[in-house]
Amino acid sequence: MTNPAWPTDERPRERLLSHGPEALSDAELLAIFLRTGTTGMPVMQLARHLIAEFSGLRGLMTASRRQFCEVKGLGTAKYAQVQAAMEMARRVMDEPLRQGDPLRSPADTRRFLTSRLGTYPHEVFAGLFLDNRHRVIQYRELFRGTIDGAAVYPREVVRQALEDNAAAVIFAHNHPSGVAEPSQADISLTRRLKEALGLVDIRVLDHMVIGHGEVISLAERGLM
Repeated sequence: MTNPAWPTDERPRERLLSHGPEALSDAELLAIFLRTGTTGMPVMQLARHLIAEFSGLRGLMTASRRQFCEVKGLGTAKYAQVQAAMEMARRVMDEPLRQGDPLRSPADTRRFLTSRLGTYPHEVFAGLFLDNRHRVIQYRELFRGTIDGAAVYPREVVRQALEDNAAAVIFAHNHPSGVAEPSQADISLTRRLKEALGLVDIRVLDHMVIGHGEVISLAERGLM
């Protein structure tokens, strides 16, 4: 039922049905998700408040449970909804690769890795283990923490690649700061991994660094 308290041009659900989701603002999309406001704060006002409080949808969607639930009008139920929505979006993005389709282009790889790593508030180092036709055998998140200080052990990566019977691998990690520019530590780590995996005839095709809306390929930069 349409909420009569909303002006006609601020009825997000009706606007979505009439014009499509792409026509809605971030606050309108969030209002549909929230469904209801709080005492003294209608849902559109609450949605705008949350967008401002978290500096955008990304900040809201990647907030920790504690940060999320501390905001009046939110709670564990809505936090669970957000996490479920994000995981559904990831799985939709992942579907072609989970069906065993080959990686046809760097753009395919970027989309997949961004969907998996782009929203973490901490660094995650991951590998896409591929067969000799560049079909994904397995995606694995291997190490967590700050890559400069985290233990990324080439021996463990080699062991996992052999266990998965991989012929090639693409590495990736995210920069929660949002700046995708690779560090010297990223470059050194990639070269160590490439050397270690080369000893067992497993090719390292690339190492991608995921930022906010940006992905940098070390292979394309000639840094491998």
